[in-house]
Amino acid sequence: MTSSGPALPDQASSGVQWRLRMAAAERGVWTGTQLRRLLAEKAGLDLSPASVSALFTKQPSQVKLSTLTALCTALACAPGDLLVLGPAAPVALAEQSGRQPLPGPLRAVGRRSLPPL
Repeated sequence: MTSSGPALPDQASSGVQWRLRMAAAERGVWTGTQLRRLLAEKAGLDLSPASVSALFTKQPSQVKLSTLTALCTALACAPGDLLVLGPAAPVALAEQSGRQPLPGPLRAVGRRSLPPL
């Protein structure tokens, strides 16, 4: 069987590790059904069982900020508990987007200052 679309990055090539299942387990949430119920009750997000299952069992190629916010609200965690950037993440993400990675830490050039974080 052939694939009709581009290959999706896995966590090894993207440098990003999706830890939803581990973060949920650390909070006593073991099934997609439990997570779906928490999302509805605590965050007001009604995802389909298939969507919750996909988030729970696979490395997503993208996550909406509203979904990430709802997951963090439901699990009482921070985005860093769900997404962990490995050392290769900036380079891998830049390569996937077709951009050049930044050469190192951001520094002010000349008299300009960097925007606030």
